[in-house]
Formats: sequence, structure tokens, C-alpha cells
Amino acid sequence: MTTKKYIKLILILGFLTALGPFSIDMYLPGFSGIAKDLNTTIAKVSMSLSSYFIGISVGQLLYGPLLDRFGRKKPLFVGIMVYILASLGCIYVTNIDYFILLRFMQAIGSCAATVASVAMVRDLFPVKDIPKVFSLLMLVLGLSPMLAPTIGGYVTEDYGWHTVFFILMCMGIAILVASQIGLPNSYKPDTTISLKPKPIITNFLKVLKEPQFYTYAFTGSIAFSGLFTYVAASPTIFMDIYHVDAKTYGWIFAFMSVSFIGSSQLNSILLKRFSSEQMIFGALVLQSVVSIVFLLLSLNNLLGLYETIGMLFLFLACLGISNPNTAGLTMAPFAKNAGSASALMGAIQLGLGALASFAVGIFVKDSITPMVAIMTVTTIIAFVFLNIGKRFIKQKVDVSPDEETHISH
Repeated sequence: MTTKKYIKLILILGFLTALGPFSIDMYLPGFSGIAKDLNTTIAKVSMSLSSYFIGISVGQLLYGPLLDRFGRKKPLFVGIMVYILASLGCIYVTNIDYFILLRFMQAIGSCAATVASVAMVRDLFPVKDIPKVFSLLMLVLGLSPMLAPTIGGYVTEDYGWHTVFFILMCMGIAILVASQIGLPNSYKPDTTISLKPKPIITNFLKVLKEPQFYTYAFTGSIAFSGLFTYVAASPTIFMDIYHVDAKTYGWIFAFMSVSFIGSSQLNSILLKRFSSEQMIFGALVLQSVVSIVFLLLSLNNLLGLYETIGMLFLFLACLGISNPNTAGLTMAPFAKNAGSASALMGAIQLGLGALASFAVGIFVKDSITPMVAIMTVTTIIAFVFLNIGKRFIKQKVDVSPDEETHISH
């Protein structure tokens, strides 16, 4: 593969991956504006975030089999069309319940982009390159939470929150065109794959029974729910508790993303010396220590705005290291069922994320402690799960730099 083609593929796959985070983060600074215009509360508006997470979670399971059955491009086209129409609906919405529903539809649409990009990484690149490609996608994925809320903050302050959804609709159109023109047909449709519920469920169960899959998918997802907790709680914490304006909030959110991106790029360098397994273990130990210290500081009222930002920065850095590695090891055993495995991995991650954001909507009102408590508990559960799950892996499919797929006992 030529360097030019490699860069083009990474860019398009990166934009597909970025559609979800942009849709999640760009409207966050508009929460108080949306609440005012739709005559509701910020807590009710945050339900539109939870409905988005549920939509992505359900959508992942829907697109997995579709991408394996019809190839990658047709389901991608349909999904992005749904996204464009739902974004258009959000521009003209006048009722909070319709808004929550449209966000769900938007998620169902954007999901096609997320699942297709992960499956296409497995189609287009050799196994040994996958963690490296995921780290590059992490870079694009990490840039989106930096850019999205900052742009969202300025757009919201100057033009109102409706304009944010107009921009998202235009992004959807651009991505639709780029993916249809620029991506190869990386996978021949497999007509043997049935779309009846029973074979689909059987297929998912087959993936789920693989010890390497469930160990790393759940470890990664439970740890990662800390990020969803932070995203859902951040408008309340920064704008209500610490009283910053929409623009400043956008900049704080962008600064936080630097830690997530920086550490996922550091991960690429560290992988030359350590295995993915060692990286996950180390990152989770560090994340446990950080979250326990964070909780103790919070319980003793020792956190101001800057201390909170500092502790969240360290917490997110740990996730930037563990996440590409858990994703790589989760996907490694699947050459044939990559679409279903990718969908299931995403559904688990986003399902747990939706639960975390619901918890935030219920508990995070006028104190930062509930958010930190949720983060601490999920981190410790992830660490325990990793150590129990590892015992069941008889044959590990490794992501090793020196050969295609390496099975170790």
C-alpha cells in the first residue's frame, strides 16, 4: 500500500470515527440554551445524551450483521442518510421529548460510521498494524473532543445552539460523499449470513463466548465508562457548580482531550517495549490510584476548579493508554466475524456508557463527589474483571509486531 493511499484511508476512517464524538461533544456547551428554549431543565436535556448513547449501543448490534451481509458501503450509506435527516430535525425541534427522540435517531445513523470504520481497519490492514492504526484513529478521535466543544462553545454563544446541528448535518453530507468515493469495497458481501434474529443472536453468542473477547471487551468498557461519566457530568460540574461560561467550558473540555490524545500516542511508543497486556495492567493500576485519591480529595472538600481539572486530566490519561490495547486484543481473534465482534464490543462499551450517564443525570446535582464515586467504582471493577477473566484465556491471539497473528499458550 502506498503512503498516499495509507494516509487517505486513515483520514476517511478517522472522519467516520469522528462523527460520533462530534455529535456527542459539540452541543454540550448549548445545554443551558437548549433548556431555556425548550422550557426544561439541564438535567432533562442531559437525557438527550443518554438517549444518544442508547442509540449507538443498539445501532452497533444492528449494523454488525448488516455490514457482514451486504458489504461495508451500502449500510454505511443508509446510516449516514438517517443521521443527516435526524440532524435536520434537531434544527427545527420545539419540544424536549422530540429532541431526545431525534438524538436517538441521530445516534442510530452515526453508528454505521463507527462500526464500519472499525470493521474496515480489520479488512484493510494486516493484524500486526492494527494497534498502530487504532492509535492513529485515536488521534483523530481525540482531536474531535478537543475541537467539538470549543467550536460548539463559540457557535452557541454567537449563533445559538441550532447552528451546531446545522454544522453536524453538513459534516454528515461531507462524510457521506468522501466514504462513497474514497473507500474501496473492502469486503465481499457474504450471502450465507442470515438476517433472521436467531442466527444473528447465535453469531453474537459465539463471539461473546470467546474468553479473550469478553475479558478485554468488558475490562475496556467498564474502565471506559469513566469517560462517559465525565462527559455527562461536565456541563453540570463546570457550568453550574464552578460557574464557567460556554466558551470557557469548551476550552476546558478541549484541554482535557489533550491528555487522552497525548497518552494514546505515548501508547504507540510504549508498545515497542511492552506488550498490550502489560500496558492495560499498568494503566488500570494507575487509574485506580488516581481515582481513589480523587475521591478522598472530593470527600474532604479539597477540590476547586483547578484541582478538579488536574485530577480529571490524570484520570483520562490512563484511559488513553488502556483503550487502544483493550480494543486491539478484543478484536484480534476474529478474522471472519470482525463486523459482529466490532459491533458487540461497541455495544458493550456504549451500553455501559449510557448507564453511567443515566447515573450522572440522577446523582450529580450540586456536588462533584457522585461523579468521582462512579469513576472510582467502575475503575476498581474493571481491574478485578481483568484479573479474573485472564485465567480463562487458554490460547491467546496476540497482537505482536513481528508476525501476522501469534498464538501463545
